[in-house]
Amino acid sequence: MYVLGIETSCDETAVAVYHPEHGVLGHAVHSQIDIHVAYGGVVPELASRDHIRKTVPMIRTTLADAGLELGQIDAIAYTAGPGLIGALLVGATLSRSLAWSLGIPAVAVHHMEGHLLAPLLEDDPPQMPFVALLVSGGHTLLVEVTEIGRYRLLGESLDDAAGEAFDKVAKMLGLPYPGGPAIERLAAQGDPARFRFPRPMTDRPGLDFSFSGLKTHAMTTLRTAGDDEQTKADIARAFLDAVVDTFTIKCRRVFKQTGLKTLVAAGGVSANRQLRAALGELAANVGGRVAFPRPAFCTDNGAMIAYAGYRRLAAGEGPTESAGVRPRWPLVELTAPGS
Repeated sequence: MYVLGIETSCDETAVAVYHPEHGVLGHAVHSQIDIHVAYGGVVPELASRDHIRKTVPMIRTTLADAGLELGQIDAIAYTAGPGLIGALLVGATLSRSLAWSLGIPAVAVHHMEGHLLAPLLEDDPPQMPFVALLVSGGHTLLVEVTEIGRYRLLGESLDDAAGEAFDKVAKMLGLPYPGGPAIERLAAQGDPARFRFPRPMTDRPGLDFSFSGLKTHAMTTLRTAGDDEQTKADIARAFLDAVVDTFTIKCRRVFKQTGLKTLVAAGGVSANRQLRAALGELAANVGGRVAFPRPAFCTDNGAMIAYAGYRRLAAGEGPTESAGVRPRWPLVELTAPGS
């Protein structure tokens, strides 16, 4: 089964082809960073227009890279939410129209389920059940995963997602959008001993997160300590250390609370090398393992959508009948295929 995956939930247009025996046969991602950087964040209307321009040419290119003709595609998977409504509609309407013209099924995919399953595209994929730490620009979740579609929310951010906090702190420091990679680069030059930022919500029970106070702490430190380049680097390092420590503390708790020994970390923030090292050390210390997607599959991509769609179709889920998209769509509202 050749599955074409189309992702247009926010500021990346992504297309991929997946086959269960051959894996990812072709994938392409177009980033809209250059469009949105002047605004310090994503402008929804500009995002939608760019998806309209880019998606069809990228489908052609990806199919050519995979050595396939459009008529060889057996199913199309597309992101139906959560995300920007206009951006989602571009991918959904194109996918469903294309599937109808080819007489093949179209399946709606939850964006975060795509991230959750992305590490399963790697060699030696983790086996369910496991715990997933999903950290992207708009979401921060800890989820217990029993099987496809059976998810129990263990913790979430009560305010800013981690990716949003990275973007906002980066803007304070005069760094470009998106903030995560920029802060990681600047933090490498920082003194880890100069500032110590709080590890929010780690002094109380529970698995929820909060990053707005950490963002405010960074702003206050910048105002009081000065804004020379070294101070900015030291603030970036203190902020990154606090985020990584917070995730590590919460993941240590989730291992103990669930008794599970396998952790999946996915989403754009999971590409951070310091976070990967810390979670790897934690998993080793508890006799478990942590699995990540390759860096190219941490940010939004079509491969995770194609794979999530394949897994649902292979488990017996029929084609999606509604053309609706869901800008807000809690992950725990998903059900197992066929249920």
